[in-house]
Amino acid sequence: MDKTNEITIREMIPEDAGAVAAVEELCFAIPWSRQSFWQEVSNENTLYLVAVDEVSAPGSIVGYIGAWLIAGEAQITNIAVSPTYRRRKIGYRLFGDFVARIKERGITAVTLEVRPSNLAALNLYAKFGLKSVGRRKGYYADNGEDALIMWNTRL
Repeated sequence: MDKTNEITIREMIPEDAGAVAAVEELCFAIPWSRQSFWQEVSNENTLYLVAVDEVSAPGSIVGYIGAWLIAGEAQITNIAVSPTYRRRKIGYRLFGDFVARIKERGITAVTLEVRPSNLAALNLYAKFGLKSVGRRKGYYADNGEDALIMWNTRL
């Protein structure tokens, strides 16, 4: 069976906050809390999507993407896929579904910050037309790594 067909993408609801926070803890050195995700998804100016395993662990959230939607732009806050689910194109599907949904809302640009050392993320973002336009020195609090500022202004 094609593993990508085991995963569905849907909008996050507040009740998903705990499961999303669990994925966050697996993926980031300084994770957001369940309360942070609850507040984010309750905000009308955000869009959060989750990837749900429908076969191996039915109903389990295995990835997510979220963004603030302001003035025709999407500022991606986080995207993560549980380590045991990586290399199945889940991040690609999340990002693609996200772009389709923000376009429906009239969003014409997307931006985010990413570690220069995160080659998998950089490759994913390039597939969606994001380009590095600057650098934030010492952006990441866990190790002082810079962040690349990436944009696509032509969705």
